[in-house]
Amino acid sequence: MDSLRRLFSTFAQGLPGAGLLLLRLAAGTSLLLHETSQLTPEEAVWQTATLVVRACLSTLLVAGLWTPVVGILTATLELATAFWHPSDVWIHGLVASLGVALALLGPGAWSVDAWLFGWRRIEIPERRGTRDLSSDPER
Repeated sequence: MDSLRRLFSTFAQGLPGAGLLLLRLAAGTSLLLHETSQLTPEEAVWQTATLVVRACLSTLLVAGLWTPVVGILTATLELATAFWHPSDVWIHGLVASLGVALALLGPGAWSVDAWLFGWRRIEIPERRGTRDLSSDPER
């Protein structure tokens, strides 16, 4: 768990956390809508597989699960797609830049990552009836 915690600087709360949520929603929904619109029955098997992988990545981005890793994978796939299929270069470049931004900034407080890997605060109550050991003559 400590190795995964190193991927995140902090889980931003408040307005920065809301901004990261909007960033995740924009990247994930645009990727999902673009990929589902490309899915047709006459596609080759490998093209369908890459569309399914991108749809899974977009779902993980929206949920905010494994955000740094998913952001880098999304950016890599989108840049490769923009290189090999230059029909929609701008949408692929936009989603790739959003993926890199999310990988660098983290998911924010409203994410599954924050729920699973966020910092916890544990308050230990004081014990009643404890003796002051410094003045104990039996020591």
